[in-house]
Amino acid sequence: MRKTLPWVVGVALAIAAGAVSVATTSMVDQRAPFVVTGAVGDEVTSRSLTAVVHDATFTNRVRAGDWHADGNWLVVTLVASAPQTEVDAAIELATLEADGQIFQASERPGRSLVGARLHVGTDTVGMLAFELPERVRGGDAVLRLSPTVASPRLDDLVVLPLPLDGLPSEGNIDIEDPQWGAP
Repeated sequence: MRKTLPWVVGVALAIAAGAVSVATTSMVDQRAPFVVTGAVGDEVTSRSLTAVVHDATFTNRVRAGDWHADGNWLVVTLVASAPQTEVDAAIELATLEADGQIFQASERPGRSLVGARLHVGTDTVGMLAFELPERVRGGDAVLRLSPTVASPRLDDLVVLPLPLDGLPSEGNIDIEDPQWGAP
């Protein structure tokens, strides 16, 4: 019995160590964002952001004041606010995943909702413009919104599936400054 006890204890400790190793999350999972998923038209609330997709439209030209650009653009109109505090209450990173690629909201129009301060209890209506390849006019896309500019690691991430099939198309869309109030 004295000779087998150390072996039994050793095997039990090895099994316990293996179980702890399997149960421990990877570094990628430990730094992953806190994902809050919703649907188009539904209000989605995360730690620092409440957002609703109000409208999405394809266009061949976007304008913002004297600036304009031609191409295949998707313009998404959002209604956003801060749920509890105005600290970190802004959409600093907006991306659209479509056709296996990730596109960041364009900063070229200069009037984007990206970076606009959000307020508690007050809706801010603004636009995001995504310049897409000509082949992306349908299929499914995913809109991701984060209050962190570099990466949503260890922060909240609002994820909104956005079906592109059947979206309206206009010749020109004027990108407007973000405004307080309902759309």
